[in-house]
Amino acid sequence: MCGLVGVVGTSAVNQRIYDALTVLQHRGQDAAGIATFGDGELYVRKGSGLVRDVFQQHHMLELKGNAGIGHVRYPTAGCDRASEAQPFYVNSPYGICLAHNGNLTNATELAEVLIREDRRHLNTTSDSEVLLNVFASELQRIGTPRITPADVFAALNAVYRRCRGGYAVVAMIIGHGILGFRDPNGIRPLVLGQRDTPRGPEWMLASESVALDSLSFRLVRDIAPGEAVFIDEGGRLHSHQCVASVRHTPCIFEYVYFARPDSKIDNISVYRARMRMGDRLAEKILRERANHDIDVVIPIPDTSRTSALQLAQRLGVKYREGFIKNRYIGRTFIMPGQEERQRSVRRKLNAIDLEFRGKNVLLVDDSIVRGTTSAQIIELAREAGARKVYFASAAPPVRFPNVYGIDMPAARELVASGRRVDEVARLIGADWLIYQDIEDLIAACKHEDARIEEFDTSCFSGEYVTGDVTPEYLERLQLERSDEAKKLRGDRRLLKVIRG
Repeated sequence: MCGLVGVVGTSAVNQRIYDALTVLQHRGQDAAGIATFGDGELYVRKGSGLVRDVFQQHHMLELKGNAGIGHVRYPTAGCDRASEAQPFYVNSPYGICLAHNGNLTNATELAEVLIREDRRHLNTTSDSEVLLNVFASELQRIGTPRITPADVFAALNAVYRRCRGGYAVVAMIIGHGILGFRDPNGIRPLVLGQRDTPRGPEWMLASESVALDSLSFRLVRDIAPGEAVFIDEGGRLHSHQCVASVRHTPCIFEYVYFARPDSKIDNISVYRARMRMGDRLAEKILRERANHDIDVVIPIPDTSRTSALQLAQRLGVKYREGFIKNRYIGRTFIMPGQEERQRSVRRKLNAIDLEFRGKNVLLVDDSIVRGTTSAQIIELAREAGARKVYFASAAPPVRFPNVYGIDMPAARELVASGRRVDEVARLIGADWLIYQDIEDLIAACKHEDARIEEFDTSCFSGEYVTGDVTPEYLERLQLERSDEAKKLRGDRRLLKVIRG
């Protein structure tokens, strides 16, 4: 999962892109990058780390121009090196920078064709570089000295025919404008905003509406599934529906965990969706444990707070903040490697004994993925004196890998894969465990004005909406995504450094 931003302004955009990336930092803490264009030159700064660490004052002064794009990344399989920080760049044709959120399910096959037939060189294993080169190759075929919006959309029509998976993209064609497009299923989010200035309109593309809000841009709309928008350097907006027949299935995990609660995605308020998740979960508890002995509901900060508060109100039980979070530790789920995730939990959370001692506590989290974090948090609650520790997940059991841009691990690393709920409860050390039903999660995320009838729920249901995910593909993904595979890649890189 990554965060994207693109701005076409009437003045320098470097600070606005920086500010937007800090607002989207929750979507990726591994690397950050900005590319701008001005005075006939391209300016790029990118590197590993948080936005505030990658960009110092002298870097910002060098990022000149009234148009640019930015990216924050969390590491996915094979894309965890500083050299793979985005945006990526190719100098032909015209010069193109591209930033990508998602995953191409046919990246391996595309890479082979690009090398063999398109005669393009790939410098990394990133599917984002593959996507950039597919677009560059198709734009090259058009071959006009100066491209028009129609040329851009013609090239994208071919990109949509060739690329499969979930993706949202912002790209900058040097000297021409900024481009944004979204996969035919709308799995990954992308929104469009506008701000009026005395010198004309300014446009912004971003992964979440909260980035627009922070910079006083008005949310115009979501980019539609299979749609592309092109904003030329004069600030004129052009749009084209590249894929006519679409099945709109946004990723439901955006509402569960990834997106900020103050964002709207596909006209659905993340905050209200999480409130409804709490309502639905409370109703299930009342059905299954009408005579529960819960003394207090405590959220695992931060993502589960909205659901936990609503759940407590519906149950008529006290809500308390029992854990204090160290805000200088990153989001545990998106940290690379299980060892780092385990080390971070106790550095990240500290229990307030007063809220636990002698009480039957219901801990509420947004989801349970590997289970190791949940187990450590339950242990913290017991050490703080809890009599009993119950655990509630606002999402259903995560039993399948996500293949559309969330680096959920191999199936064998998912604690709920192949296990009953009571078995998971024993593994994480809970006195009892309750999950949200998938039907209730879908109902919580639906909204009468959003016109969204279905979601990508693949990590819960195993149903992959693009229809091209085979057992062989999942097996290959498992070999690439497991923590063992990531450690092996890291060991090999370390060995190269030692050998010089």
